[in-house]
Amino acid sequence: MEPSSLAAQALSKEDLSALRRAKHELESPALAMKLASIVGSPLEKLMSRMPAFANEKVTDATELALRKCLSIALRTLGRRDAAPLIVPDRPSNLLHKFAVATTGAAGGAFGLFALPVELPVTTTLMFRSICDIARSEGEDLSSIDTQLQCLTVLGMGGTSTADDDADFGYFIMRGALAQAVSKASSEIATKGFTAHGSAALLRLLNTIAARFSVQVSEQIAAKSIPAIGAVLGAMVNTVFIDHFQQVAHGHFTVRRLERQYGQETIEAAYQTIEIALDG
Repeated sequence: MEPSSLAAQALSKEDLSALRRAKHELESPALAMKLASIVGSPLEKLMSRMPAFANEKVTDATELALRKCLSIALRTLGRRDAAPLIVPDRPSNLLHKFAVATTGAAGGAFGLFALPVELPVTTTLMFRSICDIARSEGEDLSSIDTQLQCLTVLGMGGTSTADDDADFGYFIMRGALAQAVSKASSEIATKGFTAHGSAALLRLLNTIAARFSVQVSEQIAAKSIPAIGAVLGAMVNTVFIDHFQQVAHGHFTVRRLERQYGQETIEAAYQTIEIALDG
């Protein structure tokens, strides 16, 4: 019998089902496909119509948004209550979706010009939701590693423009971010919270930003249709946060199972699972 098959058999029926669900969430269709189905137009066409200065605006807004999330993460480190990130046992996905939809309504009305104001708010709300999901899967939000893992979820939602292969699997994507997380985590642990300007942390932020900005560009493109209006703007934002909530659920489910069975066993079992990527 193949070692991977043995790995799958090592899991309880409930845990194997959880892993299957996690794989579906992590390997589900790209955000661009989800957004295209909402706006009824291929995103490539919409992105080609965006003004030249849009990319610069997206890059600046993305970096600002991630720095704001990092600031929240550093403020909550070491705090067992970690409020206001910890809420009830089940994650408040709908509450966060509603809040992000509200910011999307404003973004739909003002488009690209609303980005510097809207994106930091939207990203912070998504980050809080990701932290909430992490906590629901048994993660300790007072630890450096957990907070950085929450931040990396924003970089797992898709590939960066520098990626040669747009079809990276979850473990390859996670491995590409793991070393940067490890270095940043150890640097904060040894130098304290003032290390938010450290080289390792800046490298991690830049890596995440390169990936996250691609998804932000797709979101902006979806809102670039003339007279998109508040309702469709809210729908685009709801799809946006739902995509990252799915990635967070998948990622932290895998981490929970790895704590129980070991990383090698879970990765081997993950590879045996076949899912229909029908969206």
